[in-house]
Amino acid sequence: MSSEMQYDAIVVGSGITGGWAAKSLTEKGLKVLLLERGENIPHRTGYKNEMRAPWEMPFRGEGDKVYIDEHYPVQQHSGHLTEWNQSYWVDDKAQPYQTPGDSQFRWIRGYHLGGKSLMWGRQCYRWSDYDFGANANDGHGTDWPIRYQDIAPWYDHVEQFVGISGAKEGLPQLPDGEFQPPMALNVVEQYMREQIAEHFPERRLTIGRTANLTEGKLDEGRAPCQNRSICSRGCSFGAYFSTQSSTLPAAQKTGNLTLLTNSMASRLIHDNASNRISGVEVLNTQTRQTTTYHSKLVFLCAGAFNSVGLLLRSTSEAFPNGLANSSGVLGKYIMDHASTVGVASVIPGFNDRYYYGNRPTGVVIPRFVNLDKPEEGYTRGFSYQGGAYRAGWSRGYKQAGIGEDFANDLQGPGDWKFVLTSFAECLPRAENHITLDPSRTDADGFPQLQIHFSFSENEHKLLKAAKKEAAKMVTAAGGKVLFGSDRPNPGGSAIHEMGGARMGRDPNTSVLNGYNQAHDVPNLFVTDGAAMASSACQNPSLTYMALTARAADYAASQLAKGLI
Repeated sequence: MSSEMQYDAIVVGSGITGGWAAKSLTEKGLKVLLLERGENIPHRTGYKNEMRAPWEMPFRGEGDKVYIDEHYPVQQHSGHLTEWNQSYWVDDKAQPYQTPGDSQFRWIRGYHLGGKSLMWGRQCYRWSDYDFGANANDGHGTDWPIRYQDIAPWYDHVEQFVGISGAKEGLPQLPDGEFQPPMALNVVEQYMREQIAEHFPERRLTIGRTANLTEGKLDEGRAPCQNRSICSRGCSFGAYFSTQSSTLPAAQKTGNLTLLTNSMASRLIHDNASNRISGVEVLNTQTRQTTTYHSKLVFLCAGAFNSVGLLLRSTSEAFPNGLANSSGVLGKYIMDHASTVGVASVIPGFNDRYYYGNRPTGVVIPRFVNLDKPEEGYTRGFSYQGGAYRAGWSRGYKQAGIGEDFANDLQGPGDWKFVLTSFAECLPRAENHITLDPSRTDADGFPQLQIHFSFSENEHKLLKAAKKEAAKMVTAAGGKVLFGSDRPNPGGSAIHEMGGARMGRDPNTSVLNGYNQAHDVPNLFVTDGAAMASSACQNPSLTYMALTARAADYAASQLAKGLI
């Protein structure tokens, strides 16, 4: 073991929040060490399969089914894993975790430079005070220590840099942002927007707000979206936001960043005398050597569950049950959106129309229940994401037919389908929690996580209501409902895992304060999904980024004043 030089800040994890922490802190003049446990994937040159056609892939893009079942039994359910990007996903065989008892949880991960910022769905939505005030209003969970006005300027800040395309709708439950021009709805989506507005004026169908540029940021080396919809391979155009295309170049430009890949933070070292983190033990995953790096600040951005796991491993005399855990809630109140197909339908009357390109976003119908008038029977709300499309030749897999006429029919597009996936808010509950397995380790020799998770009766009620309302909208528009579901996919399927080191006003019931700073350890900040005190029903990544930028600004200010 060796001990290395002092930095102003160490950032653990290089994904969406880690990149933002590195950018924000280096631009404040701090010397920053950015740690990534996985391999380096350089922008452009690292996207090995980005431009390859299906016939250039050994398994035509589908991958080796036997190998995938053995090594990616969980990751293959992400909806994004393909032969083109297979290497970006965690090998489940090497990095196992446990789901004790009746728990079901799909922990979707990417251990490499940029983390899931390379493969994410890019949907970016602001939260409102319906979300930040929910815990206080209905008594589920602890009160958020912030409200919309506290984070609104940081939403502005993040959106302007990231580049979010979207349409302004003037909805209080889904605040408008700093948008680039929106992508266009196709003909059936526009029809559904009009029909929903006519029959359900309190509801709104709009284009998905996505981190894909419709106007280039050429001074930053980013071109407009090419409408290929192969974002998860990596984008040499820099047309969608990732660490590689955006925050990492900005941080490196300052000259204040040191980046280490294949470097896993194994433990945070707590100094009892100063009540500060004095160092971070780092395992080189290739040489197996351990080095201790020192800093004045530590930002945990390793992903919600990995950050919690690191804190649970970092025990000390002062914190025998996990670092910064005097409250006893570390690892508790984890969440993920309850998601399922709310409706799949056919919309007649448009089979003479088609669309051009492969638009990399769908549509969204924001929450419209339990806003100012509470609904009977359930609390919080749900939203939808989806879109309209015409099926290609692969629809023949599930159709009965044979012969020349059948084959000829499959050469053209199928009927217009309209699909909405329901996303229901998950209430924060103490019984949903993470622990360390005392007897089983992963490939790096660290205790496996045990993820204890189930959806409550309220999530089931929300999805039941979402299924019913989705069918009503389709039927009112003259569509034919094919099917719908009110059964949630296993936890983790939405890939919106949150909680475990939640923010709160009371140090006795939370881990972090309103600036993502640990109540117990002043130089520790946690700004990834672990910090969330509730889940809302819209994607959380934009909020993670805004909270990270805000926390970095606060931490740098406090450090300059000698208060940390």
